[in-house]
Amino acid sequence: MPGIPLHARGKVRDVYSAGEYLVIVATDRLSAFDCILPTPIPGKGRVLTATTLFWLDLLKDIVPNHLVTADVSEYPAEFAPYREQLEGRSMLVRRLKMVEVECVARGYLAGSGWKDYKRTGAVCGIKLPEGLVDGGRLPEPIFTPARKAKSGHDENVSAEEVAKEIGEELTGKLRELTLKIYRRAAEYAEGRGIILADTKFEFGFLGEELYLGDEVLTPDSSRFWPRATYRPGGPQESYDKQFVRDWLERSGWNKQPPAPELPEEIVRKTSEKYEEALAALAGGRD
Repeated sequence: MPGIPLHARGKVRDVYSAGEYLVIVATDRLSAFDCILPTPIPGKGRVLTATTLFWLDLLKDIVPNHLVTADVSEYPAEFAPYREQLEGRSMLVRRLKMVEVECVARGYLAGSGWKDYKRTGAVCGIKLPEGLVDGGRLPEPIFTPARKAKSGHDENVSAEEVAKEIGEELTGKLRELTLKIYRRAAEYAEGRGIILADTKFEFGFLGEELYLGDEVLTPDSSRFWPRATYRPGGPQESYDKQFVRDWLERSGWNKQPPAPELPEEIVRKTSEKYEEALAALAGGRD
């Protein structure tokens, strides 16, 4: 968008300055294993935005969030020429002083959590019972933070390590909010026949108050499994980008840039997964 200052560019989102606010644009880029894939997923940015808006509304009584509006007609005037590009895939948000910690909640063992458990019997320093299986439900949800990386892989760390960097009080508040939001979202999803296996949140300060920011409970930041096909003991059918992760694992890619192009069939099925996730979670809800 010529003439609009770019504030930041992430793996999936482009963030533009808008005076005292920011405009976050969700692109159709796809990231997996902390690498941007060369093949976009048509319509993905619109699904991510709609999903985030849905959850922000559902969770607003738990924690304030950064959303100002998603109505492009209410954006600053300089964005008006780009309305068609922005419609449905952008949000005008408050500027937050972000906490540089990925706040991960896990209710089930999957992904890096399962790998950590197999290796150490723990996840992010949290000792877990013996005999758990891939995809198995945890005795209770756990807070497993990660250190944000500007490039490459985010690093799983213990809450104790996080506390050394940002203080015990803030770490405790992040744990409390992360697990409270996760439990609310998981309960809602359960009522829609969906398991929320894990998810990650980002928080930031507006003045002295913590706000929920960035994307929220999207297929990019969460693992959603259909309850009807859930079978602990291995990989699960999913509404999220695990479908792409599984293909990449099979492809022989070494998880270092550049990532391989996705086949047309994978692109189509992934696009359908994102649409299915939005419909399953928010479809038919007033």
